[in-house]
Amino acid sequence: MTSTGIDATATPSGAGCLECDHDDGWWLHLRRCAQCGHIGCCDNSPSQHATKHAEATGHTIIQSYEPGEDWFWDYSTQEYTDGPRLTVPRHHPLDQPVPGPASRVPDNWQSLLHP
Repeated sequence: MTSTGIDATATPSGAGCLECDHDDGWWLHLRRCAQCGHIGCCDNSPSQHATKHAEATGHTIIQSYEPGEDWFWDYSTQEYTDGPRLTVPRHHPLDQPVPGPASRVPDNWQSLLHP
């Protein structure tokens, strides 16, 4: 199913934030671009890659990439929105810790989060 700003068939770019994985960074929570499948870190994470992806591409709708969460957010309206069931996987691996990845999360990680 494809609707405005959403391609339900787009596969996720990976199990973690694409840019953080490239730069040896870490994240708190993950967000999935509903248009292209890009996985980025949330706005509480130090690098806020999901928002940066939306700003750079115009892909304004994301879905949580956390287990047990299926909400969508629209950056253009700054509101939760509805969307179709996206293709699998719908969340990061269950054995992946939050924050993650465990090997790159600093001891003082809580003090590094954005409010």
